[in-house]
Amino acid sequence: MVYKNTPRPYKREYQLQKARGEHKARMERQRARRKMDQTGEDANKDGVADQREGRDIAHNTALSKGGSNKDGVSVQSRGKNRAAGGALSKGPNRRTKKT
Repeated sequence: MVYKNTPRPYKREYQLQKARGEHKARMERQRARRKMDQTGEDANKDGVADQREGRDIAHNTALSKGGSNKDGVSVQSRGKNRAAGGALSKGPNRRTKKT
């Protein structure tokens, strides 16, 4: 949404995020990243664990499907983790024939 003549309603956007449950999921992702960075080795001292450099933390059960950090997390490439529908939720071949 473009706001040309009015200021952007950040407070309202934040309230809507909380109402939709996005805030809770974002905090869960953030906790997973921070825990990984605390426990993993960091050879170049940039604050990010070496095994997570340029990669994503993937939840074993997607947060959108009711998962949490307790269900377990793993490190995946960005492309695989951000694949449509979740890379782990896809079957071996989900292409459908057009008629």
